[in-house]
Amino acid sequence: MVTREPVLKAEEVAKYFEVKAYGRKKVVKAVDGVSLEVREGETLGLVGESGSGKSTLGRVILRVYRPTRGKVFFKGRDITDLPESRLRPLRREMQMVPQDPYASFNPLIPVGEALTEPLVIHGVATREEAREAILKMFERVGLTPPEEYFNRRPHQFSGGQLQRIAIARAMLLQPKLVVADEPTSSLDVSIRASILQLLKEFQERLKQAVIFITHDLALAKLVSDRIAVMYLGKVVEEGPTNEIFSNPQHPYTLALLTAIPTLDDYEPPKKVVLRGEIPDPSKVPPGCRLHPRCPFATDECGREEPPLIEVRPGHKVACHLIRKG
Repeated sequence: MVTREPVLKAEEVAKYFEVKAYGRKKVVKAVDGVSLEVREGETLGLVGESGSGKSTLGRVILRVYRPTRGKVFFKGRDITDLPESRLRPLRREMQMVPQDPYASFNPLIPVGEALTEPLVIHGVATREEAREAILKMFERVGLTPPEEYFNRRPHQFSGGQLQRIAIARAMLLQPKLVVADEPTSSLDVSIRASILQLLKEFQERLKQAVIFITHDLALAKLVSDRIAVMYLGKVVEEGPTNEIFSNPQHPYTLALLTAIPTLDDYEPPKKVVLRGEIPDPSKVPPGCRLHPRCPFATDECGREEPPLIEVRPGHKVACHLIRKG
């Protein structure tokens, strides 16, 4: 059952990167003032095109990146500026399931050894105890007989098998917060459902808060209790999943829904096709960030950035047209 206390809370979080291009410095505003929260047992779908800042936000939430500004709270504790020495004990409670499992494992180390290290480092188990726990976890994620997999290296697995091992690695520590970063995008369609079911089983058993990052709104609909739609570093719409699909308000959300080929005969209330592609995050347009692509843009959209306001209970939208209503 979902409780009211958030496991994770972000307040006006931003992450900027300074990069050099052709001898000149520029600032990439990957995330630029995002507030959100996720509670025990809840899945928040974080949706948007490539370049919208979803994955960067996930890494800020897990404190892989320190935010440029804003605050991150985990179980009520401010972890924004915690040094690594004090953050390390919390790492076991905050885990990521990666998009590309091959990139997340050392190709030279057997997967059993890779899963042993976190248990030993965090003082959860001795090496002998870790081996037993890993073999049991392999069975739980469908890798049987487990002894056959323990000493294999990553290249000896299929993508689906290695993603199961990545899930096993995260779940061995029984985390309270899981950031799943496009966990099925590199897998064949035929095995995606089994991976999603596996994540759901762990969430229900461990009462985890889950942030599910995806570019696919149809997939977000299947797994999420709430959805936050990101565009160019900002959340432009957020609300309960059913509300986002039955009553989408932001032109960008409508455009994402329009792009879904088929979804149980679902039709968005209004079809919207955007112009061009998502801009370079180092050259953020003034005003509403969508206005150069939006077919409904007015002069005001190019001058002033709309705030994220609540239009219905739990449903927030950042759009001048909605404010004028």
